[in-house]
Amino acid sequence: MTLHQAMTIGQERTVLHQFAIALVGSVLLTISAKIAIPFYPVPLTMQTFVVLGLGLALGPRLGVAAVALYLLQGIAGLPVFSGTPEKGIGIAYMTGPTGGYLAGYLLAAFVTGHLAERGWDRSVITAFFAALAGTVADYVPGLLWLGTLVGWDKPVLAWGLTPFLFGDLAKAGLAAAVFPAVWMWLKKRGIA
Repeated sequence: MTLHQAMTIGQERTVLHQFAIALVGSVLLTISAKIAIPFYPVPLTMQTFVVLGLGLALGPRLGVAAVALYLLQGIAGLPVFSGTPEKGIGIAYMTGPTGGYLAGYLLAAFVTGHLAERGWDRSVITAFFAALAGTVADYVPGLLWLGTLVGWDKPVLAWGLTPFLFGDLAKAGLAAAVFPAVWMWLKKRGIA
């Protein structure tokens, strides 16, 4: 059971309800893409945290639906991504260096959602590893696309992995703090 399922027990989950949840998730992703936190060695957005959180809270299907809606908004030319519209919009942006990471968001939401359905979001340790698994799931297509785009003779890991490791570990730690705490709060109120 996911957090969303626990919080909506006894309520009818219509297609309209699920679309509304996915739309809210896509809006959260857009907001998280636009807020940059000064961090070393690169600025940090909370985008991957929101992707992981959507999977952990909503499960694999609804989490992926929220991310897919966000990506569709970007494909349609809406300035939803980090650095848009300054760095381009639509397909042009998505075929750039970050395109693989954007596609990886789907896989990350699926992986974390799948683990959440199995209860990995209920303890600090397993929530941390669920978030790390989702992060790895995002890095794989991200690095593969980046290497294909710029050439494997370039320092792909130095450009697309190592500058982000500390921030991603911090986001996994934040997920490990937040999601088990929400479950504990729900349990105290007799909801879960």
